[in-house]
Amino acid sequence: MLNQFTETILYLVAGLFPIINPPAAGFFILGLVPHASPAERAWLAKSISLNSLIVLILALSIGAYVLQFFGISLPVLRVAGGAVIAFAGWGLLHTRADAEREAEQQAATDSVQEALLRAKAFYPLTLPITVGPGSIAVAIALGTARPRTGVPLVNLAGAAVGMLILWCSIYVCVRFAANVERFLGPVGTDVARRLFAFVLFCIGVQVLWLGLDDLLESVPLWVRFK
Repeated sequence: MLNQFTETILYLVAGLFPIINPPAAGFFILGLVPHASPAERAWLAKSISLNSLIVLILALSIGAYVLQFFGISLPVLRVAGGAVIAFAGWGLLHTRADAEREAEQQAATDSVQEALLRAKAFYPLTLPITVGPGSIAVAIALGTARPRTGVPLVNLAGAAVGMLILWCSIYVCVRFAANVERFLGPVGTDVARRLFAFVLFCIGVQVLWLGLDDLLESVPLWVRFK
């Protein structure tokens, strides 16, 4: 029972943590609201982590039924999700530093107001910055692997702990991204963002390839080599 509990936790965390990439999300959110106060960052971290948790739970629990309703196969979902992740990583990897500084200077001229932060808390800071189409696709794929006869209580407990770990990691990374930026400095922060963007691109290509591999296996041999 303990092994099953641990496997469920690792299954969720290992499947979703690399796609969500909380450290990268923290840096990207920091770039969008660079002049938020510590109190505002604390509120944003709480809101974004809670929103992300709700979105992931919905995708994990009812995503399989949504796929079935629209007639979408799991390989197609992987191809679409992988493509979205890869394009997002490619775009972030080639974002010009000049454009980022320009955006920060523009933000510096306007006071960060509570109403504006509340409007941004879900879109775009939660969706798609923190939990995007790629992580939703992976969550749905993980949900489709659960037993059709019902989920044992030990698996539900493991899933709850796994979601709690993801929630805590998103909160900590968003809350303390400014502290890490001060430690790394402007150049180090930019390097970290580029590195995370490249990792995101590689993850997207990997998910895309898994989907394509499944689709190719479903094609008869005589069609493949015709």
